[in-house]
Amino acid sequence: MDIAVAVFFLVMAAIVIYDSNRLGFHWQENEGPASGYFPFYIAILMSIASVVNLVRALLGRSENPDETFVSKPAFMRVLTVLIPAIIYVAVLNVIGIYVASAIFIFAFMITLGKEPLLKSLIVSIAVPLALFFMFEVWFLVPLPKGPLEAMLGY
Repeated sequence: MDIAVAVFFLVMAAIVIYDSNRLGFHWQENEGPASGYFPFYIAILMSIASVVNLVRALLGRSENPDETFVSKPAFMRVLTVLIPAIIYVAVLNVIGIYVASAIFIFAFMITLGKEPLLKSLIVSIAVPLALFFMFEVWFLVPLPKGPLEAMLGY
Protein backbone atom coordinates (compact mmCIF):
# COMPACT_ATOMS: atom_id res chain seq x y z
CA MET A 1 0.00 0.00 0.00
CA ASP A 2 2.94 2.34 0.65
CA ILE A 3 4.01 1.94 -2.97
CA ALA A 4 0.52 2.72 -4.27
CA VAL A 5 0.21 5.86 -2.12
CA ALA A 6 3.70 7.08 -3.07
CA VAL A 7 2.96 6.59 -6.78
CA PHE A 8 -0.44 8.30 -6.42
CA PHE A 9 1.12 11.38 -4.78
CA LEU A 10 3.93 11.40 -7.33
CA VAL A 11 1.36 11.46 -10.16
CA MET A 12 -0.61 14.24 -8.42
CA ALA A 13 2.59 16.26 -7.95
CA ALA A 14 3.44 15.80 -11.64
CA ILE A 15 -0.01 17.10 -12.65
CA VAL A 16 0.39 20.17 -10.43
CA ILE A 17 3.92 20.82 -11.74
CA TYR A 18 2.67 20.54 -15.34
CA ASP A 19 -0.22 22.94 -14.74
CA SER A 20 1.93 25.35 -12.73
CA ASN A 21 4.34 25.45 -15.65
CA ARG A 22 1.41 26.27 -17.94
CA LEU A 23 0.29 29.10 -15.63
CA GLY A 24 3.79 30.34 -15.00
CA PHE A 25 5.72 29.76 -11.81
CA HIS A 26 8.29 32.53 -11.85
CA TRP A 27 8.42 35.73 -9.88
CA GLN A 28 7.13 38.52 -12.08
CA GLU A 29 8.84 41.90 -11.83
CA ASN A 30 6.65 44.53 -10.12
CA GLU A 31 3.80 42.01 -9.77
CA GLY A 32 4.99 39.27 -7.46
CA PRO A 33 4.52 35.55 -7.88
CA ALA A 34 2.78 34.19 -10.98
CA SER A 35 -0.33 32.05 -10.53
CA GLY A 36 1.58 28.78 -10.47
CA TYR A 37 4.41 29.92 -8.18
CA PHE A 38 3.29 28.45 -4.85
CA PRO A 39 1.64 25.30 -6.26
CA PHE A 40 4.79 24.58 -8.28
CA TYR A 41 7.13 24.64 -5.30
CA ILE A 42 4.72 22.75 -3.05
CA ALA A 43 4.43 20.08 -5.77
CA ILE A 44 8.23 19.87 -6.03
CA LEU A 45 8.42 19.20 -2.28
CA MET A 46 5.54 16.72 -2.56
CA SER A 47 7.30 14.85 -5.39
CA ILE A 48 10.56 14.66 -3.43
CA ALA A 49 8.71 13.25 -0.42
CA SER A 50 6.89 10.78 -2.67
CA VAL A 51 10.12 9.55 -4.24
CA VAL A 52 11.66 9.09 -0.77
CA ASN A 53 8.60 7.13 0.39
CA LEU A 54 8.57 5.07 -2.80
CA VAL A 55 12.25 4.12 -2.42
CA ARG A 56 11.71 3.26 1.25
CA ALA A 57 8.71 1.10 0.36
CA LEU A 58 10.57 -0.67 -2.44
CA LEU A 59 13.64 -1.35 -0.29
CA GLY A 60 11.77 -2.19 2.89
CA ARG A 61 10.60 -5.62 3.86
CA SER A 62 7.47 -6.13 5.90
CA GLU A 63 7.99 -8.19 9.02
CA ASN A 64 4.46 -9.52 8.74
CA PRO A 65 3.21 -9.79 5.13
CA ASP A 66 -0.28 -10.82 6.31
CA GLU A 67 -0.65 -7.69 8.40
CA THR A 68 -3.92 -5.79 7.88
CA PHE A 69 -3.46 -2.43 6.14
CA VAL A 70 -5.86 -0.62 8.46
CA SER A 71 -7.94 -1.73 11.40
CA LYS A 72 -11.61 -0.85 11.70
CA PRO A 73 -11.10 1.58 14.62
CA ALA A 74 -8.31 3.35 12.74
CA PHE A 75 -10.45 3.56 9.60
CA MET A 76 -13.31 5.03 11.64
CA ARG A 77 -10.94 7.72 12.98
CA VAL A 78 -9.97 8.55 9.40
CA LEU A 79 -13.63 8.85 8.46
CA THR A 80 -14.26 11.25 11.36
CA VAL A 81 -11.90 13.65 9.57
CA LEU A 82 -12.60 12.71 5.94
CA ILE A 83 -16.40 13.06 5.96
CA PRO A 84 -16.42 16.57 7.51
CA ALA A 85 -13.63 17.60 5.10
CA ILE A 86 -15.73 16.45 2.13
CA ILE A 87 -18.73 18.38 3.46
CA TYR A 88 -16.50 21.43 4.00
CA VAL A 89 -15.33 21.38 0.38
CA ALA A 90 -18.87 20.79 -0.87
CA VAL A 91 -20.28 23.89 0.86
CA LEU A 92 -17.40 26.29 0.08
CA ASN A 93 -19.05 27.78 -2.99
CA VAL A 94 -22.43 28.04 -1.26
CA ILE A 95 -21.58 29.70 2.06
CA GLY A 96 -18.06 30.91 1.28
CA ILE A 97 -14.67 29.77 2.48
CA TYR A 98 -14.57 31.97 5.57
CA VAL A 99 -17.93 30.92 7.04
CA ALA A 100 -17.29 27.27 6.10
CA SER A 101 -13.87 27.46 7.75
CA ALA A 102 -15.32 28.96 10.92
CA ILE A 103 -17.89 26.16 11.18
CA PHE A 104 -15.28 23.51 10.33
CA ILE A 105 -12.77 24.76 12.93
CA PHE A 106 -15.46 25.14 15.60
CA ALA A 107 -16.86 21.65 14.99
CA PHE A 108 -13.42 20.04 15.12
CA MET A 109 -12.37 21.89 18.26
CA ILE A 110 -15.57 20.91 20.08
CA THR A 111 -15.92 17.30 18.91
CA LEU A 112 -12.38 16.04 18.37
CA GLY A 113 -10.34 18.49 20.41
CA LYS A 114 -12.78 18.58 23.35
CA GLU A 115 -11.92 22.26 23.74
CA PRO A 116 -14.03 24.66 25.81
CA LEU A 117 -16.87 26.45 24.02
CA LEU A 118 -15.45 29.97 24.46
CA LYS A 119 -11.99 29.00 23.21
CA SER A 120 -13.54 27.21 20.21
CA LEU A 121 -15.65 30.25 19.35
CA ILE A 122 -12.71 32.65 19.60
CA VAL A 123 -10.40 30.53 17.45
CA SER A 124 -13.07 29.62 14.89
CA ILE A 125 -13.83 33.31 14.36
CA ALA A 126 -10.27 34.68 14.64
CA VAL A 127 -8.63 32.31 12.14
CA PRO A 128 -11.03 32.91 9.21
CA LEU A 129 -11.04 36.63 10.02
CA ALA A 130 -7.23 36.74 9.90
CA LEU A 131 -7.25 34.77 6.64
CA PHE A 132 -9.86 37.15 5.22
CA PHE A 133 -7.67 40.16 5.89
CA MET A 134 -4.56 38.39 4.63
CA PHE A 135 -6.06 37.20 1.33
CA GLU A 136 -8.83 39.68 0.51
CA VAL A 137 -7.35 42.91 1.88
CA TRP A 138 -3.56 42.60 1.87
CA PHE A 139 -2.81 40.16 -0.97
CA LEU A 140 -5.95 41.02 -2.99
CA VAL A 141 -6.54 37.34 -3.72
CA PRO A 142 -10.27 36.66 -4.01
CA LEU A 143 -11.46 33.42 -2.45
CA PRO A 144 -14.96 31.91 -2.67
CA LYS A 145 -17.39 34.09 -0.78
CA GLY A 146 -20.96 33.49 0.31
CA PRO A 147 -23.97 35.53 1.38
CA LEU A 148 -22.30 36.92 4.53
CA GLU A 149 -19.44 38.48 2.61
CA ALA A 150 -21.88 39.82 -0.01
CA MET A 151 -23.95 41.39 2.79
CA LEU A 152 -20.77 43.03 4.11
CA GLY A 153 -19.93 44.41 0.66
CA TYR A 154 -17.22 41.97 -0.47
